[in-house]
Amino acid sequence: MNKELIIRSNSDNVDFALLKEGKLVEFQKDKDNNKFSVGDVFLAKVRKAIPGLNAAFVNVGYQKDAFLHYHDLGPRLLSLMKFIKSVSTGKNKNFSLNDFVYEKDIDKDGKIDKVIKSNQTLLVQIVKEPISTKGPRISSEISFAGRYLVLVPFSSRISISQKIESSSEKDRLKRLVKSITPKGFGVIIRTVAQGQKVAELDRDLQNLYRKWEDVCSRIPSAQTPSKILGEMNKASSILRDIFNDSFTKIFVDNIDLCAKIKDYIFEIAPHKEDIVKYYNSKTPIFEKFGIERQIKVSFGKTVRLPKGAYLIIEHTEALHVVDVNSGNRTSKEKNQEDTAIEVNLIAAKELARQFRLRDMGGIIVVDFIDMNSSENRRKLFNHLRDEMKEDRAKHKILPPSKFGLIQITRQRVRPEMNIKTNEPNPNGPFGSEIEAPIVLIDKINNQLDSIVKRGLKKLTLNIHPFIAAFLTKGFLSIRMKWFLKYKIWIKIMPRDAYTYLEYRFKNDEGKSIKF
Repeated sequence: MNKELIIRSNSDNVDFALLKEGKLVEFQKDKDNNKFSVGDVFLAKVRKAIPGLNAAFVNVGYQKDAFLHYHDLGPRLLSLMKFIKSVSTGKNKNFSLNDFVYEKDIDKDGKIDKVIKSNQTLLVQIVKEPISTKGPRISSEISFAGRYLVLVPFSSRISISQKIESSSEKDRLKRLVKSITPKGFGVIIRTVAQGQKVAELDRDLQNLYRKWEDVCSRIPSAQTPSKILGEMNKASSILRDIFNDSFTKIFVDNIDLCAKIKDYIFEIAPHKEDIVKYYNSKTPIFEKFGIERQIKVSFGKTVRLPKGAYLIIEHTEALHVVDVNSGNRTSKEKNQEDTAIEVNLIAAKELARQFRLRDMGGIIVVDFIDMNSSENRRKLFNHLRDEMKEDRAKHKILPPSKFGLIQITRQRVRPEMNIKTNEPNPNGPFGSEIEAPIVLIDKINNQLDSIVKRGLKKLTLNIHPFIAAFLTKGFLSIRMKWFLKYKIWIKIMPRDAYTYLEYRFKNDEGKSIKF
């Protein structure tokens, strides 16, 4: 399984495209104007506590107040507030927690107006970025994420990732981490810590502890509200979370950013430093690796699948709805049930990719093609669950309901990735739009595949002259590729009367083939 990370740097933002076997599986943007990213630490001021919500609205400097629920305060809130007060006044210049006297833990079922008041200063962390009309969601339970470990001040708990299955490895890691963790701090051991030596874990822990010291040292001079510590740049944070030995290439089109990434890779995996390459060509990097085309195909309302099937993806304020359709897919050798399970399995694989690609969060409802067999329904559920194992976002999948719907919840920490793929209609009224022309070739390919399976041999394609020229250009043209694949020579006849995206397949009698 080969993975490639393609990084495009613009003046305003940096785009990250993760390819798995050449197919786009994740796409993220790092915008310069995003000042409220997940992981950022702020010195904030409580605006108002709302007992009815058991939450408070907190001023972090965003146009909308941040939302802080009682359950996000953390049990050691009073100890944190005491520590911050002593640091801000200059009384405490020792940022270790060795001799710190803790306050009593807050009641887990208490009321927010009993523990925090208006105009009170709090140290908080962004756990969910501003989405739509809502401000960020925050927590006062601060943590610092590293490559192998997550450091949690005012805790004594050593937790370990559930994805590590070996009990002996769990015991080994817990024993090692416990021996190096400073007093007053808890640690969460990440999945990638598997097999690592104590030296690597200790180095990661020391880096995280220095972040804690940086936060504390900035508090005395900080204004309220203000950012105390920003999350590392997007490139480093992505590599921190997803990088492993399956990565074969990292291409970057900015020489300065390339050097920074190379340094970071050398720090976390010295043997993989050589996979970072500077891309220097006149052809745009996303064009070179076929990413622009994949974006056009993948982010529309309609997502086409192999063998004529397709997905319809709708987004609402409350949830995401996906409809699975078999389309023009026909098969005389199979019954309806077999066709349904085959299409559903293909759709499940693409859906797992779409969730990551678009970063769809919240409630997702998928209407798969109805199946009568309970065994097939169970097979579909297990297949979808397996396909989503690589998804880093927390998620839960429910078995198919009696209506054939599968409900999914997926963690949402940032706005959904939404890319407009429609383009102005050159033949229609002003303001009208059409599907991106580049998607047209995929539609033709899918329909041709369906036609060939019907047993039709002598075919003519009537199409706009511009598209006809594109299909026939070069020795290894698209038409030649069709011939090599199907052993059928497709006759292409340009039609001046056709609109830009209009086309028809005709049989040997000159009649249009219907789908």
